[in-house]
Amino acid sequence: MERDLRATAIYQEVEAYYRSVLGPGFAAPDAPSDPAPAPDLRRIAFTARYLEKLEGRQLGRICLADDAGWRQITFGPNDDRGARWSPDGASLTFLSDRRTKGKHQLCRLSVGALGEAEVLTDLPGAIEYHGWSQDGTRILLGVAGVSAEQADAMGSGTVGEGDDDEGPPWLPEIRTGEVTADERRRLHLLDVATGDVTPFGRAELNVWEATWCGDGAIAAVVSDGADEGAWYAARVVVFDAVTGADRDLCTSDVQLSYLSGAPDGGTLALIDARCSDRYLAAGELLLVDPTTGATRRVHTAGADVTLVRWRGDGRLLASAIRGMESVFFDVDAATATARELWSTTLASGDAYPAAAPLEGDAFVTTLSSSTRPPALVRVDGGEETAIAAPTHAGHDVVRAAIARTEHVAWTAPDGLAIEGIAHIPADDPPFPLLVRVHGGPVWAYQDAWQGPATSILLQRGYALLSPNPRGSGGRGRAFADMVVGDMGGADSDDILRGIDHLVEAGIADPSRIGVFGGSYGGFMAAWLPAIDGRFAAAVSFSPVTDWVSQHFTSSLAEWDDEFVGGDPTDPVTYGRFSPVMRLESLRTPTLLTAGANDRATPPSQAIEFWQALRLAGVPAEVVVYPQEGHGVGSFPTLIDFVARMVGWFDRYLPAG
Repeated sequence: MERDLRATAIYQEVEAYYRSVLGPGFAAPDAPSDPAPAPDLRRIAFTARYLEKLEGRQLGRICLADDAGWRQITFGPNDDRGARWSPDGASLTFLSDRRTKGKHQLCRLSVGALGEAEVLTDLPGAIEYHGWSQDGTRILLGVAGVSAEQADAMGSGTVGEGDDDEGPPWLPEIRTGEVTADERRRLHLLDVATGDVTPFGRAELNVWEATWCGDGAIAAVVSDGADEGAWYAARVVVFDAVTGADRDLCTSDVQLSYLSGAPDGGTLALIDARCSDRYLAAGELLLVDPTTGATRRVHTAGADVTLVRWRGDGRLLASAIRGMESVFFDVDAATATARELWSTTLASGDAYPAAAPLEGDAFVTTLSSSTRPPALVRVDGGEETAIAAPTHAGHDVVRAAIARTEHVAWTAPDGLAIEGIAHIPADDPPFPLLVRVHGGPVWAYQDAWQGPATSILLQRGYALLSPNPRGSGGRGRAFADMVVGDMGGADSDDILRGIDHLVEAGIADPSRIGVFGGSYGGFMAAWLPAIDGRFAAAVSFSPVTDWVSQHFTSSLAEWDDEFVGGDPTDPVTYGRFSPVMRLESLRTPTLLTAGANDRATPPSQAIEFWQALRLAGVPAEVVVYPQEGHGVGSFPTLIDFVARMVGWFDRYLPAG
């Protein structure tokens, strides 16, 4: 394909499809998430996605639901998100980059009064989260320096990339072995009465996340290093909220995240999980005494906990994933026992299930499915009540592309039960099948609302298989651990057997099989065709293709120390699952894409595999987007990417 596709039929077709799906919702809030109930539990603030035209990234807008319905209450410019209430319910604080794009600061809005939001801070870097103290006198701020690395789940790169204040474009990027203040994440405290903001805690600690434990203590996930890989060995400390003195509280052989301190300060809840990405945790719920470190594990009936929130009366609401179900528990902190409140096959939250507590056993969450766009709902006694359910004509376009969605299950060669989701287009089977492999590897598909990038494939007649092979979340620690040291081994067999299952069911045409995915899915989109000859085409974005060079160029060397293991200079250990080492078996036409700003899976990984394919005489193209990181998230780049993906499958795996 040529460099500029904008005048081509395929680009214009994809652009028109995006406009048909998103256009009816332009300049209106959509896809609610991150609900934050007010202290009176009658008002709920939440973040909705917002897009005015097919340019830039989708933004956030703060909305408010109450007895009168729901409405948008912030209007940018740029991005608004992360609403939190003051303890008296009179103020709503949120994060916004309205002053300087990409540098989110703390804003305050007086609910019920006319007027613009007040910007409370002007700190270097960006505020990533905040939380009010119980007495309402202080606000905890988690601040990332301008050169701090972004998690790959958030696009990789650095917090300050694209900053207009960085200087002329010819200035070089410099990396040294020394950690500067601009590369760290540090806590600050805002005094509500005076507006003063002061750094908190030791400057040499890197703080990934933090929570109040009562008004006297702050618990945090910290590391000595500031690079993204340091998170995988981070520990939990407790700070004295007055002096800033810290002491170690607990560690794990895997990862600790999503801390939540009890209002009385007596218990710290957190998730202990095998994680492949920061911000994606599904594991065991721990209750820790912040004074002694004594730890209790809460059993949740085979579900992996993904988020916890205190109700304020010694109880917690725990959101979880079990298989492909969203599950919600009431947890008694005194007895460390969980009672299941509700489960559903609908997807909850954005990446993993998430909810916030209301009165009694009630809670609020976002639910969606392949036929149901995201809606904010109240759940009580198993009954759903819609709170905010934005709809428009574009949703009908997505629904029309899918004839049916099936939860499918099959047996791996070693007898392990594997699950997945099959999206079936209109028309008659068998269909050309595209296998969509998720990232991680520790993540999981649910039956969630489909965006334009996948629905356009269904609309063109491709069936989709979204498998959850071993290593996926929602099946317990032992299931997730199966991928460690064996990425590309038995998990590949799980996926290949899933293809066999759909072929045997008459859904998939065995002569028309393709694969695509990003991050770990990008690795699999390169690896599966290297070990199995059935694939007619592949699209691999933000991939790992050579574990040796990945280790020495990625910001996540500590991650593959854990997930690959062994000596990275050993070509057997790190080479046995590297697609570039399978030169003799490469036959599948492959499109590779990467972001120039990606530090998690650097663009050299895509280029290296393209070179291997070229040397093997296999049709291949590599596309590097200069303003993107880990994945593609902005328009019109996203249209260009989807046009290239659709065009690739049309060329080598036509659905017609």
